[in-house]
Amino acid sequence: MNKKLTLNVEESLINYAKTYSKESNQSISSIFEKYLIRLKNETQGVEISEDARELYGIISNTELPDKKEMRKRLYEKKYCLNSILL
Repeated sequence: MNKKLTLNVEESLINYAKTYSKESNQSISSIFEKYLIRLKNETQGVEISEDARELYGIISNTELPDKKEMRKRLYEKKYCLNSILL
């Protein structure tokens, strides 16, 4: 549920917010809300961008490989180590 919030902000920031709002075709409320969401996620240790969050669930029922395993595969592919016996 959305609620109204009144803020006291320096006039130059208000002017910047209005300009940015028009250029980005977003409301000031939407910009502020996205900022607070990002701030909340950063302070809670979550590092998922809004774009990534929108993509969440596209690859369903598929386990993502381990980060170290992906690096190993890339390294092996790059240096053709999988065909060389050590």
